Amino acid sequence: MTDNMHEDELHAYVDGHLPETRRIEVEAWLAAHPGDAARVQAWAAQNQSLHAAFDSVLNEPLPLNLVRATRRPALAVPFKAIAAGLAMLVTGLLGYAIGVGSGAQVPAAPTAYMPRDAAIAHVVFSPEMRHPVEVDAAHTEHLLAWLSKRVGTPLQAPDFSAQGFELLGGRLLTSETGPVAQFMYQDRIERRVTLYVRRALAGNTETAFRHATENGVDVFYWIDGDFGYALAGQIGRQSIGELADAAYRQLATAPARP
Repeated sequence: MTDNMHEDELHAYVDGHLPETRRIEVEAWLAAHPGDAARVQAWAAQNQSLHAAFDSVLNEPLPLNLVRATRRPALAVPFKAIAAGLAMLVTGLLGYAIGVGSGAQVPAAPTAYMPRDAAIAHVVFSPEMRHPVEVDAAHTEHLLAWLSKRVGTPLQAPDFSAQGFELLGGRLLTSETGPVAQFMYQDRIERRVTLYVRRALAGNTETAFRHATENGVDVFYWIDGDFGYALAGQIGRQSIGELADAAYRQLATAPARP
């Protein structure tokens, strides 16, 4: 472990290009450096937005007349020029996405990216021992009021005491859809799980209760109205599924906070 982390390595971590041993070291660094962790989350969200916006374009088959043209003995337009034109098109599309700061609008990432975001947030913050949360469970009322106001919906922290997990507290994160609430829980042997809550994407019609595995982190996620929920942990699929089911049932029947 070094005393500083080069930005190139943080980008390589986001892109999934680090070897396993170095990836673990970077995750430990992020757990101890919230500023870098926030930057990594922002880069990951930007990558997801780019993929969501342009993967379908890049994966489209070439037009039939273009394919035929490349097979002719004498081309009116050299194939290299065609390839260059396609490259310019792709570059222009990516430039459009990156130009968000100048007013361009990038389509939001699909709901499928939510489990990855939740897993990243879990991996970044769950190993932290001194500052795992911003507001601890001793101030639950303040925590819920604060996160509810920032996220834009009345929030409840599910009670997992029947499953052996107690609330540690929570923190505020960010995503491509706006503010995110993260609640953290811990059991008696200090295993941790996190509940990730953020606004769902406009026009979303997906409401199914789903499971995903992201780099060894089990994530159960679902949509309820305008908001998405994801419970992440490394305690086994069955155990995290039981917690997610308890959270789903409690949140579905919880009375709205004033």
